[in-house]
Formats: sequence, C-alpha cells, structure tokens
Amino acid sequence: MTRKFEGADQESLDLLKKMKDRGIESSYDRYDAQQPQCGYGKIGLCCRHCQMGPCNVDPFGRGPQRGVCGADANTIAARHFVRYVAAGTAAHSDHGRSVAQLLIAVARGEAKGYRITDTKKLFEVAKVFDVSTKDRKIEEIAEEVGEMALAEFGKAYGTQRFTTRAPINRQKVWEKLDITPRAIDREVTESMHRTGMGTDQDYKNLIMHACRTSLADGWGGAMIATELQDILFGTPKPTRGTANLGVIKEDEINILVHGHEPQMSEMVAVAASDPELLKEARATGAKGISIAGVCCTAAEMLMRHGIPLAGHMKMQEMAIATGAIEVMAVDIQCVMQGNEELSRHYHTKIVTTSSKAKIAGAEHIEINDENAYEKGKEIVRMAIKNYPNRDKSKVYIPKGKKSDVVVGFTHETIKYMLGGKFRASYRPLNDNIMNGRIRGVAGVVGCTSSISWPDQLPYMDLVSALIANNILVVQTGCAAAECAREGMMVPEFMDKAGDGLREVCEAVGMPPVLHAGSCVDNSRILISCSEMAREGGLGNDISDLPVAGVCLDWMHEKALAIGQYFVSSGVFTIFGTKSPVAGAPEVDKFLCEGLENIVGGKWAFEPDVNKVVKLVIDHIEKKRDALGINVKKERKLYDMADRRALDAENLKTAQAGCEPGIAHSHQKKD
Repeated sequence: MTRKFEGADQESLDLLKKMKDRGIESSYDRYDAQQPQCGYGKIGLCCRHCQMGPCNVDPFGRGPQRGVCGADANTIAARHFVRYVAAGTAAHSDHGRSVAQLLIAVARGEAKGYRITDTKKLFEVAKVFDVSTKDRKIEEIAEEVGEMALAEFGKAYGTQRFTTRAPINRQKVWEKLDITPRAIDREVTESMHRTGMGTDQDYKNLIMHACRTSLADGWGGAMIATELQDILFGTPKPTRGTANLGVIKEDEINILVHGHEPQMSEMVAVAASDPELLKEARATGAKGISIAGVCCTAAEMLMRHGIPLAGHMKMQEMAIATGAIEVMAVDIQCVMQGNEELSRHYHTKIVTTSSKAKIAGAEHIEINDENAYEKGKEIVRMAIKNYPNRDKSKVYIPKGKKSDVVVGFTHETIKYMLGGKFRASYRPLNDNIMNGRIRGVAGVVGCTSSISWPDQLPYMDLVSALIANNILVVQTGCAAAECAREGMMVPEFMDKAGDGLREVCEAVGMPPVLHAGSCVDNSRILISCSEMAREGGLGNDISDLPVAGVCLDWMHEKALAIGQYFVSSGVFTIFGTKSPVAGAPEVDKFLCEGLENIVGGKWAFEPDVNKVVKLVIDHIEKKRDALGINVKKERKLYDMADRRALDAENLKTAQAGCEPGIAHSHQKKD
C-alpha cells in the first residue's frame, strides 16, 4: 500500500495497517498490483466478443481504428455499455426471481420459518397484476401474485406490468420509442445477441436497447424483488439502529451476513434467537449471539429489524480483520473471493449459502426455500462451536465510532409522515418544493470500491453540500451505508441543512438524509418520483421534476443498470467517475446530450465532487425555472370580495372545459 495511514475513516485504516503488519493482503494491495490497468478497456475500446480478438481501437488515431470485423470505436464501446447494463439487470432480476419463487413456496406452506407479513402490500401488488382478492384466502392471493411475478421473466407477449405505475406521460414516451420492457429474460438475452459479432452495429440503436433492458430492471426485476420482499418480510418503517465496525461485540459470538437476498439473513437472524442455541452459546463463555450485516444485506436487516450495520462493501475485509468474527455467511453479489484467504489468518469461517455463488475453499451450507430455518440454525451452531477458537491477541474492534441511525424511509413511510394515516400524500412535499423551502430532491446511491481509499469519503462531502443547499437527499445501497456510519442519518443532522429544508424536517420529524434501502430498492425512488408527478404542481412526468441522481463510486454492473433506468425514466444522472465509453466520443455525447431529447434524462460523468454538487444544483434550478416556481409571488390576504371574484373566475374556467387554477397551480393529474 502506497498511501499513508491517516484520514477520516481512521478505524478502517488502523485495521488495514494491522493486516499489513501481519503480512495479509487486502483488496487495496491487489488494486495497486494491477496498475497500470488496460487503458483500452477502461475507456471501452477493447473488444473480446469473438475469437478474432481481442481488438483495440487507438483513441489517439495512431493505431488501428477498427477491429478485425470492421467494428469502430462507437460500436465497440456501445456494445460494452449494453453488456454492462444487461449484466446488472440480470443480477437484480435473478434476485427478484428468487423472491417470487419464495413467495409461492410460502403460500403453499412449503417454506418453514417464513410467513406473509404485509397483507396490505400484497393487495396493492395483486391489483397491479390483476389478481382478484375478493373472498379469497391470503395464501391463494399470494400464490397467484408470485406466479404472475414469475411470469414477468419469460412471458411470450406483453410488457412489464409494473411500468403501469409510471406517470401516463412517461409510459407514452416509452411506447413511442418502443422501449417499454418486455419479458425480463428476453431483454437480457437480446442484449447478448445484439452485442455479439456481426449483429447490431449502430451505436444509437444499441443504446436504445440499453434503455429498454435497464427498464426491465428498474420497473421489472428490481421492483419485483422490493415489493415481494415487503410482502414477505414487512415494508420497512422508521427504525433506529447503529452502524460501523464498533457494532461487533468482543464478548459475544459474532455472525456477519453479507450479500443481497434477505432469505438467508432472515433465517440466520431468527435462528440466533433460538433459546436452545442461546443456551449453547452461553455454555462457551459468550454472553450471547450477535448478528451484523455487510453491504446490501445489512441495509435490509437494519431497515426491517434494527440489526446493526457493520459496514459497506469495501469494509468486508476490515470486518474479518477485527479477529472477532466467528462466521461470515454470504449469498450473492459483491462478495470478494479474497475473503476466504483472509479468513485463514484468523479463525473466521466463510460460509456460502447459494448454489449460484460458491467460493473455492469456503464451506458450503446450501439454503433453499424448504430448509432455510434448519440451515440457518446449522450456521449459528457452526459459529458457536468456532467461538473457542478465537485468538484474543488478534482481536481489534474499533471503539472510536458507532453511529446511531434512523432508517426505513420507503415510499409508504414518506406518504404517511407527510399526511398521516388518513391523508397520506406527497402534497406537503410538492408544496414545499413549490414554495422553495426545499429546492429539489437528489438520490445519492451507488457502490463503494477499493479504487478509493478508506480515508476518502466523498459521499459525505456531497450529501453535506446538497442538504446545505436545501436539497432533500434520499439514499440506498453502500452509499447510504457510508453516510450512516458517519452519523448523517439522524434527525439531529438537520442542523447541517439549509434553513428551508431544516424547517420542513423539524416539522415532520425526519432527517434531511433518508435511508431508503439496498441497491435493489432504488425502485422505491422510481415510485416516489412517479407519485410526485402524479400529485401535481411539478409537471406531468418524471422528467419535469426538480430531481437528480448521483452515484460517485460504482463497482458492480448493477450500478450502470440503475443509472440507465433512471436516465430512461427521465432523470439526470451523474456518476463520479470517468465515462466507461470515453474512448468513443460520439457514444459519450449521445449518452450525455442526445438521450435527453429522446427520453428526457441524460448522463454526466464527473470525478470532482464539487463540480457534481454544482451540476445537481444547476439542474434542479433549471427544472424549477421551467416549472415557473422560481418566480417570487407576493403574498396577499384575500377579503370576501377577492374570494368571490376568484370563485367566479374558476367557475368560468371550468365551464370552458379547463381545470380550475386555484389550488397552488396544481397541474392536472394523470
């Protein structure tokens, strides 16, 4: 490691130094060893899609300008972009498929330990799928909903059902462009076909298919995962919890759950409270059994149960390096293979639980819908038996920081907090955006990676600057975990917000930075945007809203899929990295400029956090100008004569077949 051990995230840096002192390799060491990385690949100009390659196109014009087959820089870069999006869509959507299969198994009584928790959400989703609920048992409804959700992956005809939740104008844009997503698996398969040698060779046509494929994620697979998980495990509500490595207990048996599908982590958590297992744990000298989460599994467990969040993706190594982890149980996505080698330097056991995601050298306890509870108990018992093997001389749990957090701000929660049980509505949010107390909303989401060092916390700087400028921030994924660890997700943090945003947060009793879930839960933000447009006063489409999306540090292909489905839904989306298609200026320009005239959203790639802040503010103010809500209006106290005149004007307008104009300039709802 070439960097000095100093910085804001001192706890992680201390653990990395201890690893180095013991001769243990980290992901940061491996990243340094990879330098210099392939310059062609970094900017999208290396093609390995057929045996005639790999082919490189020289961006400086001094070498080859086409691959062997004749593909130019635009085609090669666009193909790479489509494959990124397809891979990300496949990851989220396969997650959604697993949840649909679990819902069916639960409805049939085949999945011990699981249950249907949120029947209200079940009825809402049943309505989208045209599933009858009248005079039917909950199990019957749930089974049919699960079957309908499963059909979304491979149906021969039709489009994704959840796209009907988007504003009508947004649906019309997709229909006109013929990018309304069809079967999820079809879009992923077609992406692979189009990008193979000799097929689609028009970069604009390729990017438009990336739009359709990404929408199959955001308004398909990812949304299915989120909605069905809510049905099974409960729709999150505001919950208090703690975050950071300090949540690991020195005097308890520690189990980390890591990955993305909550099926495994839910059952491990249930098993950890089994009286028999707790008795076995105490017999070893431990005070109890502690569960903590890493990555997106952490977000799911924190939101629903208040189970502590140990850290985001790039902290999985540091968590093991505390020397106090008996078992790290993992399922799918974002799990480093290096964890297995790292665990050999401690007593930690790495346990894989999915047939889709085994790790050479790790122990495998396969969890499926039917055996999850028993296998969860097996994992807990393994941790209990491993506790006496802990080497106390290697234990180092950072004590400097353990942050309180308030999480669980779903679409439903926000509506309830703004309007109450009987008048749940986005009206107060829209009104406060229109009156200027809140300038707009930014979704700050994304990954963390070993490219940026632990002492670099750009999400904190970004979020702090946005709320200071009265921009409400909604977060998901590892970006949310980074801010949670730094104490930014409590109502007290509203002191850092601008006067207008702080006034609203104080009135509602919420933080200015809202935790909305894991990376798959970005679909919650899509629904919230749709609700804002539907509520009126901020335009008739998502593209009219004063909102923006930011991902400073992306690592997994899922991030590009998420970014693309937000762009395709009409949202300005900024990534804090260099463009993955920088080697093809025409493709880059099409993503960052041309798409806006077609789908209403566009990309920007900007590594400088200060410039990202300016891009967000400028975009939000531009949207406010277009809506006409930046014009200061003189407040007038109406007397009775004024009210009669206004009523007469509204009656005249209504008789002319137009909408009345008295309700704060509300536009006609969809």
